[in-house]
Amino acid sequence: MDETLRWRVQIGGRVQGVGFRPQVLRLAESDGLCGWACNDGDGLSIEAEGPRASLEHFVEALRKQAPPQALIERLEITTIAATGATAGFTIRPSLARRRQTPTPLTDIAMCASCRAELLDPRNRRHRYPFIACSDCGPRWSALHAWPYDRVNTAMATFPPCASCAAEYADPHDRRFHAQNTACADCGPQLAWWDGDGRVLAQRDAALRHAVQALRDGAIVAVKGLGGFHLMVDAGNADAILKLRVRKQRPHKPLALMLDGIAEVQGYCVSTADERALLSSPAAPIVLLRSRGRLPSALAPGNPCLGVMLPYTPLHQLLLRDLGRPLVATSGNRGGEPLCADEREALQRLAGIADGFLVHDRPILNPVDDSVVQFAAGRPLLLRAARGYA
Repeated sequence: MDETLRWRVQIGGRVQGVGFRPQVLRLAESDGLCGWACNDGDGLSIEAEGPRASLEHFVEALRKQAPPQALIERLEITTIAATGATAGFTIRPSLARRRQTPTPLTDIAMCASCRAELLDPRNRRHRYPFIACSDCGPRWSALHAWPYDRVNTAMATFPPCASCAAEYADPHDRRFHAQNTACADCGPQLAWWDGDGRVLAQRDAALRHAVQALRDGAIVAVKGLGGFHLMVDAGNADAILKLRVRKQRPHKPLALMLDGIAEVQGYCVSTADERALLSSPAAPIVLLRSRGRLPSALAPGNPCLGVMLPYTPLHQLLLRDLGRPLVATSGNRGGEPLCADEREALQRLAGIADGFLVHDRPILNPVDDSVVQFAAGRPLLLRAARGYA
């Protein structure tokens, strides 16, 4: 029988906010190891105890079965004194020590599992516009300190309800230790404001008001993940021209949000690589050749459109309810920085937006949409922002 050893494993890189601790626990349990894992200011700390063969298999599995959004930049192993532990494997509270800066987290587009919940009338999170899990949701835009724990994020003021807390504590649930876990009973909520900041509707009614305003040709300022978008119906040429005049953007192309790859193929010519990038966790704006089926005012004199897919549940609901493509240009006046706070937006976007769809989850680090163009078959990053920086 192998000698019992205890290894301290320190992992650095993009290892917080990507579901790594739950994966460590599952792998350790499958190898029959005792010990613990926790986030700290350096990345991820692990102590694991068991036979050498089991420890070696565990470390190899950490490398090969890391969560999809993780990036292991270093993995250091130190042998320490075995304790004779028999109590299994746990996730400990995070440590605050900090010797070096962890690899920053990037915001992650809504995953397929969360999208399925969002659109499932039988699910308790049906139509909840802030669904997230271990694999998706705000990271960098919602983080104010390391380590990555709820108390250090924009979710700190939203204590989880009993149902969400149970999911968070269940090692077999995909929201196990997901810091963004929330639902309509305990999480952020929408509100619909007029141009003076008066609250006219809340929750799902706010979303319905925004959709009706878009149908009526209005310009709607939408607080999203990393800041505000100015949105109009992309099929309404008059609304697009009104937006250009008010935003003082007479010629530059306006970004377009489409509901899924099938719709992308209907409006644009695209390659498999371009479609894969659109659907990736980074979900950037990708420049694609237009089929000419939308108003030319979107990109005057330009054969390409800047296209993105709905990367948050809120955007997904807007598109589904409207049933049409949306212009989704950055929420600012020409030459000004992106608006990220609703009260600030009310002042800075006055005279541009006809109404404001806002929410009460703070944006701690404003971040614009990334832009990518394929050149010679390879992606060229024109603006490194959400999902990349």
